[in-house]
Parts: sequence; C-alpha cells; structure tokens
Amino acid sequence: MSDSEIPNSGEISPNTPAAEFAAWCEAEFERRRNSGDDFDEEHYHKAMQLVIERLQRLEDEGRA
Repeated sequence: MSDSEIPNSGEISPNTPAAEFAAWCEAEFERRRNSGDDFDEEHYHKAMQLVIERLQRLEDEGRA
C-alpha cells in the first residue's frame, strides 16, 4: 500500500476504531473531492494514514 491509498478492509480488522475511522475517511475524501473546493489530497491521505496506524497500535496494545 502506498502512502496515498486508503487502507482497504483486508488491511484493517473489522469492527474496530481504525476500521470505523477509515470508513469515515473514505466518505469524507469523496465529499471533499466532489465539493469543488481545493484540498490537498496527498496531505489528507498522509494525515489519515498516521491516525489509522496509531489507532491500530493502540488496538494491538488493547487500549482502543
């Protein structure tokens, strides 16, 4: 997976905070893309990926 891709369901355990956040990010990404306003897709994906990775670490530690 590259830094600019939203992780798919095979890469995130279902029914977890990371999965819920990833689903929200996908919907928000499409909303922003279709809004007609400018937004930095690369930065969006990088920020989203950082949060998902952190959530997954917390889940692995049993803290999320």
